[in-house]
Amino acid sequence: MSTPRIGLALGSGGARGLAHIPLLEVFDEMGIRPSIVAGASIGAIIGAPYCAGIPAKDLRAHLLGEIKDRARAMAKLVDARAASIFDVFKGEGNLFTLDGEKLLDIYWPEDIPETFEELEIPLLVAATDFFRREGVTFEAGSLRPAVAASLAIPGVVKPVQHEGRTLIDGGIVNPLPFDLLFDKADHVIAIDVAGGPTEDVERMPGGFELGIGTIQIMQEAIVCAKLASRRPEAVIKPDVAEFFVLEFLSGKEALAAGDACKEDMKRQIESIIRSG
Repeated sequence: MSTPRIGLALGSGGARGLAHIPLLEVFDEMGIRPSIVAGASIGAIIGAPYCAGIPAKDLRAHLLGEIKDRARAMAKLVDARAASIFDVFKGEGNLFTLDGEKLLDIYWPEDIPETFEELEIPLLVAATDFFRREGVTFEAGSLRPAVAASLAIPGVVKPVQHEGRTLIDGGIVNPLPFDLLFDKADHVIAIDVAGGPTEDVERMPGGFELGIGTIQIMQEAIVCAKLASRRPEAVIKPDVAEFFVLEFLSGKEALAAGDACKEDMKRQIESIIRSG
């Protein structure tokens, strides 16, 4: 029997999405590959190097190497600012906004292809057209600007102008893009790392946390509505609610949350293979 075509959706969720990596390791450990991957935001960031042929265990090692030295990691974030202090003085930028393509240059492993066509596994990248107020899916052409657009969290990473559009975070309209895969695969697995702020009713959130938390609540509502309409065969939801979306230096803990779901992922894949 031939292995059925499995489509894999990697959802948005900022640092929570580092839990995707252990679940990609399950495919490698079983000696199979998804036939196609769809990613939004952090899902696209992780999905692209995986689709380029980089084993998930190498992605884990690369991540842990990047966050091992916290001071060095913070310095790299400073280097990824979208505007210099001179730009700010001229009124031409925000000192605290990051450039998505610079982030990819810093944190992606080396030798990532320049185009979708060079990937070993087809990849769909979800982004949002700001002015047209609609979702956009990229699957051909330049890879880097498409992924940079997908990770452009409002107020954190600057929008990307690409192919005549002004683009922001794909998670704004499609935080778990499994719907992009139904007509491209026999079976679909989705990894959901969305979710709103954790309960702490006695504390007043600050302005930045309030803005990010509002986006999280919106994304969770979108995912719930999509799942109520049509569910993929399997939805894996790592326990990552405790992590703030920008808490990338807590990568070990997010990876551990993914590790805890590996057996469930293996069972789901085995069930799909048996069903054909």
